[in-house]
Amino acid sequence: MRVYASDGTLWKTYSISTSRKSPSCVENSNGTPTGLHKIDGKIGAGEPLWTVFRARKPCGAFSRQPPQERQKNLITTRIMRLRGLEEGINSGDGIDTYNRYVYIHGTNQEDKIGSPNSHGCILLSNADVAELFDVVNDGDLVLISED
Repeated sequence: MRVYASDGTLWKTYSISTSRKSPSCVENSNGTPTGLHKIDGKIGAGEPLWTVFRARKPCGAFSRQPPQERQKNLITTRIMRLRGLEEGINSGDGIDTYNRYVYIHGTNQEDKIGSPNSHGCILLSNADVAELFDVVNDGDLVLISED
């Protein structure tokens, strides 16, 4: 993931994971949607690193989750919800990124960052997602491409 400053200069590059499936905007495909998006909702400000979220609500520290939950790829630390901006591509019936609940978020499986490991979301390490969360704003643009 490349993050650019408002003047167009490259600010930072992050290692990420995307979907285990092929990129796709189709509902229930579990593919990471492509195209132009914006951040539409930032969740988790002030929560400690490694906080687990379910249905966008904090559910306590990762270390306090039941063993069977800790085996799953969980949503941790921060959430930046994405909204597709291209009608008929990533916005609209059956292809809507926002309605699919596709996020940029932290993961408890940081050892898999850099390899496909999500159900459509963009995963970062917990430290990286907290840093990114603090520098982006609602409405900032996100371009997801297969390159």
